[in-house]
Amino acid sequence: MIEKFLDELPDKLFRFGFKLVIAIIVLAIGLQLIKLIRKILRKSLEKANVDEGIIHFTNSLLKVILMFALFVVVIATCGVEISSFLAVLGSVSVAIGFAWQGSLSNLAGGLLILVLKPFHLGERIVDEKGNDGVVEEVDIFYTKIVTADQRVIVLPNGPLANGSITNYTRCPDHRIDIPVGISYDADIRKAREVLLDLLEHTDKILQEKDKQVIVDSLGDSSVNLIVRCFVKTEDFYERKAYLTENIKLTLDEAGISIPFPQMDVHLSEKV
Repeated sequence: MIEKFLDELPDKLFRFGFKLVIAIIVLAIGLQLIKLIRKILRKSLEKANVDEGIIHFTNSLLKVILMFALFVVVIATCGVEISSFLAVLGSVSVAIGFAWQGSLSNLAGGLLILVLKPFHLGERIVDEKGNDGVVEEVDIFYTKIVTADQRVIVLPNGPLANGSITNYTRCPDHRIDIPVGISYDADIRKAREVLLDLLEHTDKILQEKDKQVIVDSLGDSSVNLIVRCFVKTEDFYERKAYLTENIKLTLDEAGISIPFPQMDVHLSEKV
């Protein structure tokens, strides 16, 4: 029996090696075909003026499908029975479903984002966890955003689609609220006057929109005001930083102090 096995071994190795070479060739050709098909699809969708997010998502989904089909063809070329492989795959599909539950949820979330379009590439969004950035890429499982300090955050599509999303880009105007505290000895009317004058003479403030300086609360050490105005969304960060600095300078020039937390301690002498 051993002699028969040894006699047949070279022939079996040759046949296996031949199938392996064919499988490698099929794999190489298949990968090139997948690239070509994806390239043709992208160009066709771009000519049809389809949204870039939909193009990227469709391209990614097509890649996954074609890669799986190529994998099946390659293992069939190696001599594996497709029917047996599919039967095994079907028997473990439940276990795979549990293992990939999160990924399947993300895939469904990606489809929801694709259909409902709560945002597009290049728009600034904030998710319910406070992740704030510009959408750079929408993949089948994840969405990538880039923050103002150039960090890339990868968000799973499942929680993103099922949670609340704030889209700042859809609204051309953005309100700035800057809290500032003034001393209890300060004149509130004077503070409001000089701060409104600052808003009226600051560039890129939307003068046709409502500008306010309101008393928000009476704190332990200060009267807490809110300086409120509107700017274009793209000017939000720059104008907020400018106003925060110049509010301090304006109050200093007006002789209005911004107090720090303090405590008065009164000592009583026992008789």
